[in-house]
Amino acid sequence: MKPMLIPMLLLLTPMSAQAATPEERGLEIATEIELRDTGFHDFKATMSMLLRNKHGEESLRDMRNQTLEMENDGDKTLVIFDEPRDVKGTALLSFSHKVGDDDQWLYLPALKRVKRIASRNKSGPFMGSEFAYEDISSQEVEKYTYKFIEESDYEGKPCFLIERYPVDPNSGYTRQQVWVDQERYISLKIDYYDRKNAPLKTLVFRGYQQYLNQYWRADEMHMENHQTGKSTLLTWKQYDFRTGLTDGDFNKNSLKRAR
Repeated sequence: MKPMLIPMLLLLTPMSAQAATPEERGLEIATEIELRDTGFHDFKATMSMLLRNKHGEESLRDMRNQTLEMENDGDKTLVIFDEPRDVKGTALLSFSHKVGDDDQWLYLPALKRVKRIASRNKSGPFMGSEFAYEDISSQEVEKYTYKFIEESDYEGKPCFLIERYPVDPNSGYTRQQVWVDQERYISLKIDYYDRKNAPLKTLVFRGYQQYLNQYWRADEMHMENHQTGKSTLLTWKQYDFRTGLTDGDFNKNSLKRAR
């Protein structure tokens, strides 16, 4: 669980916005996003992953997700594939960190072995999707530096447009542009730029629902790769919060037990 801080809304008044630098205001917005999503403790959900290639051919995968908040650190996440048969039992365990490299392990049931994902490979595609391994980890504030660009609009909603720059030199991105809903402080769209600073991908969040009267989760996350013509649609279902998950549910042995 992330430590509770004084809400940053007061810092985002017009007066303070005039006084703050673009970098300071960008950080304030990112901090408020995290503050509003602190305290959920844990959740479970099911997901479908629809892969589409540049010719329009599709393949579908079914997965489960469980996530645990960690005090003073990033979240722990376990993703387990259930269908189709050729990926059934494959599981990814992620330990996100505020500072330093994330820890990630992939269990491949066909080989009956756990493979550690090296930090230099974090920009690689997750299970053939358009989501990179670094996209799967929780997006902690400390992973980026920030810059406020402008007040903007996305699909009729007033937004803050900010840029964030990965701290990790192994990131596959030079920068990301994020459209943040001004009212709910949730991401609506993210544009990703590759290591040559060329447009790479766009992630769009759709169908946000609120849980426990506080926490917003998108029903759909659509990632489109502009360079390959491929896309991935993640559809989230059956969110269940505060299920009693503990640290013991997230270790390398839990990868092998995943069914």
